[in-house]
Amino acid sequence: MSQERRYSFEFFPTKTEAGHEKLMDVARQLATYNPDFFSCTYGAGGSTRDRTLNTVLQLDGEIKVPTAPHLSCVGDSKAELRELLNLYKNAGIKRIVALRGDLPSGMGMASGELRYANELVEFIRTETGDHFHIEIAAYPEMHPQARNFEDDIANFVRKAKAGADSAITQYFFNADSYFYFVERVQKLGVDIPVVPGIMPITNYSKLARFSDACGAEIPRWVRKQLEAYGDDADSIRVFGEQVITEMCERLLQGGAPGLHFYSMNLAGPSLAIWNNLKLQR
Repeated sequence: MSQERRYSFEFFPTKTEAGHEKLMDVARQLATYNPDFFSCTYGAGGSTRDRTLNTVLQLDGEIKVPTAPHLSCVGDSKAELRELLNLYKNAGIKRIVALRGDLPSGMGMASGELRYANELVEFIRTETGDHFHIEIAAYPEMHPQARNFEDDIANFVRKAKAGADSAITQYFFNADSYFYFVERVQKLGVDIPVVPGIMPITNYSKLARFSDACGAEIPRWVRKQLEAYGDDADSIRVFGEQVITEMCERLLQGGAPGLHFYSMNLAGPSLAIWNNLKLQR
Protein backbone atom coordinates (compact mmCIF):
# COMPACT_ATOMS: atom_id res chain seq x y z
CA MET A 1 0.00 0.00 0.00
CA SER A 2 2.90 2.32 -0.76
CA GLN A 3 1.36 3.70 -3.95
CA GLU A 4 0.77 7.42 -4.39
CA ARG A 5 -2.25 8.55 -2.40
CA ARG A 6 -5.54 9.19 -4.15
CA TYR A 7 -8.52 11.31 -3.22
CA SER A 8 -12.07 11.08 -4.51
CA PHE A 9 -15.63 12.25 -3.90
CA GLU A 10 -18.89 10.32 -4.18
CA PHE A 11 -22.25 11.61 -5.41
CA PHE A 12 -25.72 10.13 -5.70
CA PRO A 13 -28.01 10.81 -8.69
CA THR A 14 -30.80 13.24 -7.90
CA LYS A 15 -34.53 12.94 -8.60
CA THR A 16 -35.15 16.50 -9.78
CA GLU A 17 -33.62 18.83 -12.34
CA ALA A 18 -32.97 21.44 -9.63
CA GLY A 19 -31.15 18.82 -7.57
CA HIS A 20 -29.10 17.81 -10.57
CA GLU A 21 -28.04 21.40 -11.26
CA LYS A 22 -26.97 21.75 -7.63
CA LEU A 23 -24.98 18.50 -7.92
CA MET A 24 -23.17 19.85 -10.98
CA ASP A 25 -22.36 23.11 -9.19
CA VAL A 26 -20.91 21.13 -6.28
CA ALA A 27 -18.93 18.98 -8.71
CA ARG A 28 -17.44 22.05 -10.39
CA GLN A 29 -16.34 23.35 -7.01
CA LEU A 30 -14.80 20.03 -5.99
CA ALA A 31 -13.10 19.69 -9.39
CA THR A 32 -10.93 22.72 -8.58
CA TYR A 33 -9.25 20.58 -5.90
CA ASN A 34 -8.04 18.15 -8.58
CA PRO A 35 -9.45 14.90 -7.17
CA ASP A 36 -8.38 11.64 -8.78
CA PHE A 37 -11.97 10.73 -9.58
CA PHE A 38 -15.64 11.10 -8.71
CA SER A 39 -17.99 8.17 -8.19
CA CYS A 40 -21.76 7.97 -8.56
CA THR A 41 -24.04 5.54 -6.78
CA TYR A 42 -26.60 3.14 -8.24
CA GLY A 43 -29.98 2.69 -6.53
CA ALA A 44 -31.27 -0.56 -5.07
CA GLY A 45 -31.98 -3.07 -7.81
CA GLY A 46 -30.73 -0.65 -10.44
CA SER A 47 -33.54 1.80 -9.63
CA THR A 48 -31.45 4.84 -10.63
CA ARG A 49 -29.86 3.22 -13.68
CA ASP A 50 -30.60 5.97 -16.22
CA ARG A 51 -29.95 8.81 -13.77
CA THR A 52 -26.65 7.22 -12.74
CA LEU A 53 -25.63 6.79 -16.36
CA ASN A 54 -26.51 10.38 -17.29
CA THR A 55 -24.81 11.82 -14.20
CA VAL A 56 -21.63 9.81 -14.77
CA LEU A 57 -21.37 10.83 -18.43
CA GLN A 58 -21.93 14.49 -17.57
CA LEU A 59 -19.42 14.53 -14.68
CA ASP A 60 -16.82 12.82 -16.84
CA GLY A 61 -17.52 14.67 -20.07
CA GLU A 62 -18.40 18.20 -18.91
CA ILE A 63 -16.74 18.59 -15.50
CA LYS A 64 -13.70 16.75 -16.85
CA VAL A 65 -13.06 14.66 -13.73
CA PRO A 66 -12.73 10.89 -14.35
CA THR A 67 -15.94 9.38 -12.98
CA ALA A 68 -16.59 5.86 -11.75
CA PRO A 69 -20.15 4.55 -11.95
CA HIS A 70 -21.34 2.14 -9.28
CA LEU A 71 -22.55 -1.06 -10.91
CA SER A 72 -24.53 -3.67 -8.99
CA CYS A 73 -25.58 -7.12 -10.13
CA VAL A 74 -28.75 -7.48 -8.07
CA GLY A 75 -31.78 -7.16 -10.34
CA ASP A 76 -29.83 -6.87 -13.61
CA SER A 77 -29.35 -9.61 -16.20
CA LYS A 78 -25.99 -10.32 -17.82
CA ALA A 79 -27.32 -8.74 -21.01
CA GLU A 80 -28.24 -5.54 -19.16
CA LEU A 81 -24.87 -5.44 -17.42
CA ARG A 82 -23.08 -6.07 -20.72
CA GLU A 83 -24.98 -3.19 -22.33
CA LEU A 84 -24.01 -0.83 -19.51
CA LEU A 85 -20.37 -1.92 -19.60
CA ASN A 86 -20.24 -1.28 -23.34
CA LEU A 87 -21.87 2.13 -22.92
CA TYR A 88 -19.32 3.12 -20.31
CA LYS A 89 -16.39 1.67 -22.25
CA ASN A 90 -17.39 3.46 -25.45
CA ALA A 91 -17.79 6.72 -23.49
CA GLY A 92 -14.21 6.44 -22.25
CA ILE A 93 -15.05 5.56 -18.63
CA LYS A 94 -12.08 3.75 -17.11
CA ARG A 95 -13.13 2.94 -13.53
CA ILE A 96 -16.10 1.04 -12.06
CA VAL A 97 -17.22 0.40 -8.50
CA ALA A 98 -18.49 -3.21 -8.58
CA LEU A 99 -21.06 -4.10 -5.91
CA ARG A 100 -23.55 -6.80 -5.15
CA GLY A 101 -26.06 -4.03 -4.52
CA ASP A 102 -29.04 -3.70 -2.21
CA LEU A 103 -32.32 -5.48 -2.80
CA PRO A 104 -35.17 -2.99 -3.19
CA SER A 105 -37.97 -3.40 -0.66
CA GLY A 106 -40.41 -6.14 -1.62
CA MET A 107 -37.92 -7.89 -3.87
CA GLY A 108 -37.17 -10.65 -1.36
CA MET A 109 -34.18 -12.70 -2.44
CA ALA A 110 -34.95 -12.34 -6.15
CA SER A 111 -31.96 -11.11 -8.10
CA GLY A 112 -30.31 -11.07 -11.48
CA GLU A 113 -28.15 -13.81 -12.97
CA LEU A 114 -25.21 -12.77 -10.80
CA ARG A 115 -25.76 -12.89 -7.06
CA TYR A 116 -22.47 -11.81 -5.52
CA ALA A 117 -19.93 -9.07 -6.10
CA ASN A 118 -17.10 -11.51 -6.85
CA GLU A 119 -19.21 -12.87 -9.73
CA LEU A 120 -19.70 -9.32 -11.02
CA VAL A 121 -15.95 -8.63 -10.85
CA GLU A 122 -15.28 -11.84 -12.81
CA PHE A 123 -17.96 -10.90 -15.34
CA ILE A 124 -16.49 -7.43 -15.91
CA ARG A 125 -13.03 -8.93 -16.41
CA THR A 126 -14.35 -11.56 -18.83
CA GLU A 127 -16.31 -8.98 -20.84
CA THR A 128 -13.84 -6.09 -20.90
CA GLY A 129 -10.42 -7.46 -19.95
CA ASP A 130 -8.28 -4.85 -18.23
CA HIS A 131 -10.14 -1.83 -19.60
CA PHE A 132 -11.68 -0.91 -16.23
CA HIS A 133 -9.99 -0.23 -12.92
CA ILE A 134 -12.36 -2.16 -10.64
CA GLU A 135 -13.14 -0.92 -7.14
CA ILE A 136 -14.87 -3.16 -4.62
CA ALA A 137 -16.47 -2.42 -1.25
CA ALA A 138 -14.85 -3.18 2.09
CA TYR A 139 -16.55 -3.28 5.49
CA PRO A 140 -14.11 -2.71 8.39
CA GLU A 141 -16.96 -3.20 10.87
CA MET A 142 -18.63 -6.04 8.93
CA HIS A 143 -21.39 -5.91 6.34
CA PRO A 144 -24.73 -5.70 8.19
CA GLN A 145 -26.00 -8.83 6.39
CA ALA A 146 -22.88 -10.96 6.94
CA ARG A 147 -23.25 -13.96 9.24
CA ASN A 148 -20.06 -13.09 11.10
CA PHE A 149 -16.81 -11.21 10.70
CA GLU A 150 -14.89 -14.24 9.44
CA ASP A 151 -17.41 -14.79 6.64
CA ASP A 152 -17.23 -11.13 5.70
CA ILE A 153 -13.42 -11.18 5.53
CA ALA A 154 -13.63 -14.28 3.32
CA ASN A 155 -16.16 -12.54 1.05
CA PHE A 156 -13.82 -9.57 0.66
CA VAL A 157 -10.85 -11.79 -0.16
CA ARG A 158 -12.96 -13.61 -2.77
CA LYS A 159 -13.93 -10.30 -4.41
CA ALA A 160 -10.38 -9.02 -4.40
CA LYS A 161 -8.94 -12.18 -5.90
CA ALA A 162 -11.64 -12.21 -8.61
CA GLY A 163 -9.78 -9.34 -10.25
CA ALA A 164 -10.30 -6.13 -8.26
CA ASP A 165 -7.71 -3.35 -8.41
CA SER A 166 -8.56 -1.53 -5.18
CA ALA A 167 -11.27 -1.13 -2.55
CA ILE A 168 -13.26 1.63 -0.89
CA THR A 169 -14.55 1.09 2.64
CA GLN A 170 -17.91 1.76 4.14
CA TYR A 171 -17.51 4.81 6.36
CA PHE A 172 -16.49 4.31 9.97
CA PHE A 173 -15.51 6.43 12.96
CA ASN A 174 -12.92 4.14 14.55
CA ALA A 175 -9.54 4.10 12.80
CA ASP A 176 -8.56 0.91 14.64
CA SER A 177 -11.30 -1.03 12.81
CA TYR A 178 -9.76 0.04 9.50
CA PHE A 179 -6.21 -0.89 10.46
CA TYR A 180 -7.35 -4.26 11.83
CA PHE A 181 -9.30 -5.03 8.64
CA VAL A 182 -6.34 -4.18 6.40
CA GLU A 183 -3.99 -6.28 8.53
CA ARG A 184 -6.37 -9.25 8.34
CA VAL A 185 -6.80 -9.20 4.57
CA GLN A 186 -3.10 -8.66 3.92
CA LYS A 187 -2.34 -11.81 5.93
CA LEU A 188 -4.72 -13.62 3.58
CA GLY A 189 -2.77 -12.50 0.53
CA VAL A 190 -4.74 -9.40 -0.49
CA ASP A 191 -2.47 -6.42 -1.11
CA ILE A 192 -4.70 -4.12 -3.18
CA PRO A 193 -5.09 -0.56 -1.81
CA VAL A 194 -7.99 -0.27 0.66
CA VAL A 195 -9.07 3.38 0.73
CA PRO A 196 -11.03 4.62 3.76
CA GLY A 197 -14.50 5.98 3.05
CA ILE A 198 -15.03 9.25 4.96
CA MET A 199 -18.43 10.54 6.03
CA PRO A 200 -18.51 14.15 7.30
CA ILE A 201 -20.76 14.69 10.33
CA THR A 202 -23.36 17.40 9.73
CA ASN A 203 -26.67 16.11 11.11
CA TYR A 204 -26.83 13.72 14.03
CA SER A 205 -30.34 12.25 13.60
CA LYS A 206 -29.79 11.42 9.91
CA LEU A 207 -26.33 10.04 10.63
CA ALA A 208 -27.64 7.81 13.44
CA ARG A 209 -30.38 6.33 11.23
CA PHE A 210 -28.04 5.77 8.32
CA SER A 211 -25.32 4.28 10.50
CA ASP A 212 -27.70 1.85 12.17
CA ALA A 213 -28.87 0.67 8.75
CA CYS A 214 -25.43 0.18 7.20
CA GLY A 215 -23.61 -1.20 10.23
CA ALA A 216 -21.30 1.76 10.89
CA GLU A 217 -20.76 2.17 14.62
CA ILE A 218 -20.80 5.67 16.09
CA PRO A 219 -18.52 5.55 19.17
CA ARG A 220 -20.46 6.17 22.37
CA TRP A 221 -18.50 9.30 23.27
CA VAL A 222 -19.22 10.81 19.84
CA ARG A 223 -22.89 9.84 19.99
CA LYS A 224 -23.33 11.30 23.49
CA GLN A 225 -21.64 14.58 22.55
CA LEU A 226 -23.76 14.92 19.41
CA GLU A 227 -26.91 14.17 21.42
CA ALA A 228 -25.91 16.87 23.91
CA TYR A 229 -25.85 19.51 21.17
CA GLY A 230 -29.51 18.87 20.34
CA ASP A 231 -30.55 21.17 17.48
CA ASP A 232 -27.39 23.29 17.64
CA ALA A 233 -26.30 22.71 14.05
CA ASP A 234 -23.19 24.88 14.29
CA SER A 235 -21.84 22.97 17.29
CA ILE A 236 -22.56 19.64 15.60
CA ARG A 237 -20.70 20.82 12.49
CA VAL A 238 -17.65 22.09 14.38
CA PHE A 239 -17.41 19.00 16.59
CA GLY A 240 -17.99 16.64 13.67
CA GLU A 241 -15.34 18.38 11.59
CA GLN A 242 -12.82 18.02 14.42
CA VAL A 243 -13.59 14.33 14.99
CA ILE A 244 -13.32 13.41 11.30
CA THR A 245 -10.23 15.54 10.68
CA GLU A 246 -8.38 13.90 13.57
CA MET A 247 -9.40 10.43 12.37
CA CYS A 248 -8.22 11.21 8.83
CA GLU A 249 -4.88 12.45 10.16
CA ARG A 250 -4.42 9.17 11.98
CA LEU A 251 -5.43 7.13 8.93
CA LEU A 252 -2.98 8.92 6.65
CA GLN A 253 -0.18 8.78 9.22
CA GLY A 254 -0.87 5.06 9.56
CA GLY A 255 -0.42 4.44 5.84
CA ALA A 256 -3.92 4.70 4.35
CA PRO A 257 -3.53 5.04 0.55
CA GLY A 258 -5.90 8.00 0.29
CA LEU A 259 -9.42 9.11 1.25
CA HIS A 260 -12.83 8.73 -0.44
CA PHE A 261 -15.30 11.37 0.72
CA TYR A 262 -19.02 10.61 0.84
CA SER A 263 -20.01 14.13 -0.21
CA MET A 264 -23.78 13.69 0.13
CA ASN A 265 -23.87 16.08 -2.88
CA LEU A 266 -22.43 18.90 -0.74
CA ALA A 267 -19.05 20.59 -1.11
CA GLY A 268 -18.58 22.35 2.24
CA PRO A 269 -18.37 19.46 4.73
CA SER A 270 -15.81 17.44 2.74
CA LEU A 271 -13.75 20.48 1.80
CA ALA A 272 -13.58 21.63 5.43
CA ILE A 273 -11.85 18.34 6.27
CA TRP A 274 -9.71 18.49 3.10
CA ASN A 275 -8.51 22.00 4.02
CA ASN A 276 -7.87 21.05 7.64
CA LEU A 277 -5.65 18.21 6.43
CA LYS A 278 -3.84 20.62 4.06
CA LEU A 279 -3.97 18.04 1.30
CA GLN A 280 -1.65 19.08 -1.51
CA ARG A 281 -2.74 18.36 -5.09
